[in-house]
Amino acid sequence: MRSLLLATICLVLPIAAQAQNNLTIAAQSAPTAMDPHFHRSNSNNAILRQVFDPMMDFDNAGAIVPRLAESWRPIDDLTWEFRLREGVRFHDGTPLHAEDIAFSFARLPRVPNSPGSFVSTVRTVTGVTIVDDRMLRVTTSEPTPFLDAELTAIMILSRRLHADSTTADFNSGRAMIGTGPYRHVSYEQGTRLEVERNPTFWGGAVPWDRVQIRFVTSPASRVAALLTGDVDLIDGVPTQDIARLRSDPRIEIFGTESNGTAYLFPDAVREQAPSITDRQGRPLDRNPLRDVRVRHALSLSINRQGIVDRLLAGQGRPAEQFAPPIAVGRIPDRPAPAFDIVRARALLAEAGYPQGFRMTIQGPNGWFPGDGEVLQAIAQGFTRIGVETRVEVLPTATFFTRATNRDFAMFMTTYASNLAAITLQQVVATRNPETRMGAFNRQHYTNPDLDRTLLAAMQIMDKPRRDAETAAAMRIAMDDFAVIPIFYPRVTWAGLRARVRYDASPSWYTNANNALPAN
Repeated sequence: MRSLLLATICLVLPIAAQAQNNLTIAAQSAPTAMDPHFHRSNSNNAILRQVFDPMMDFDNAGAIVPRLAESWRPIDDLTWEFRLREGVRFHDGTPLHAEDIAFSFARLPRVPNSPGSFVSTVRTVTGVTIVDDRMLRVTTSEPTPFLDAELTAIMILSRRLHADSTTADFNSGRAMIGTGPYRHVSYEQGTRLEVERNPTFWGGAVPWDRVQIRFVTSPASRVAALLTGDVDLIDGVPTQDIARLRSDPRIEIFGTESNGTAYLFPDAVREQAPSITDRQGRPLDRNPLRDVRVRHALSLSINRQGIVDRLLAGQGRPAEQFAPPIAVGRIPDRPAPAFDIVRARALLAEAGYPQGFRMTIQGPNGWFPGDGEVLQAIAQGFTRIGVETRVEVLPTATFFTRATNRDFAMFMTTYASNLAAITLQQVVATRNPETRMGAFNRQHYTNPDLDRTLLAAMQIMDKPRRDAETAAAMRIAMDDFAVIPIFYPRVTWAGLRARVRYDASPSWYTNANNALPAN
């Protein structure tokens, strides 16, 4: 919780002690854009939360806490009331008004070419009533118990400042005017971001005068920069280096269990899928991934415990469902998935592929520590059961664009949420622009039973009943191998002990909001 109490803590710091107190971070993933409504990804959300604020947010303990909204409550099953903080201003002095919330909601579906839209966060919102400059009421088309959790994702813009702003305007810096603790200074795409302390931040003084975040995809280069003192903090610490860094008296390790899941997403829909052939390279007459027995066989071929132990050096745990232990609404006491090569081969033969087939699987480069090695290990497991598998690792921006374009038969990525229902809604619910479900369902998976169960869960205001129904939806997804969970990552940062302390974020957020000076 320290990250969201940072502003309060900093109120007692002597101003003199903050002079020229700069922070330099080496981060593994660059944002795909600086528009806070462009791409719902961890790297974008983390970086942009320094400049922009949501109405409320999750703290690092998983509780929803106030940000621009000082209070909120459901008035009835279809109406929520929000009261904004008094005196909040954007960096140029423009005051925050309730109309800015309505504007931000309305802007979400208008952002073009989004590889991961925020629009599902307001999928049930039918109206916003401005009571006065500080109060608004949000009406929904159905009971929406997760509305406050959903709205943590939306960073608030100004109708007056951003009415005509494009993603290009944010990338150039012209539109980078928020209410957050730091003001935008400069951005070099894919290279570095620089921000400075916002002296009028509504939360009080922050500890860093200036923050520079360098985007360094090479794990070895990040570690080298830390050891030479060129940077104060790094994320994505290579798992093989954690023990060595921990033994270095100059370095401190900060880590926590994440709220994310690394998973494979098979194309279980199309009659023909790209990059799948028989063992001789000839096209197949049908897509084998449409058969649940094939998807099950591929899952059985993955040595999850071996991946965690050998490739991740214990920095994670095998995944038995598509929501980590921190998430609300997951299946209780679900057993670990089996690793059974013999059974996997039998399922392939039963599905009509006794000789297997060929396939290429893709993943992003530098998305999490060891991602390329994990993908190779998965491919080796597939090959062992007869599915001869090649790996293609791509830069993150290219990967997500191509995944959204459905260029892959199967790919690996991660999804993070504190709520199992939101994970299912975003990734495996039937993709439907009208109902704004399935925003991250890049393989267009569909299952009517899952949709019905999940939609019912998301309308139940009673938490125990809602959690039970969410777990039922999760069972449907897992039994159908809609996605194939691999492991729950443990996220780790390393910093110079004399310079910085870091409040490790389960949401994988790397930013100055979570950092405090060591002294």
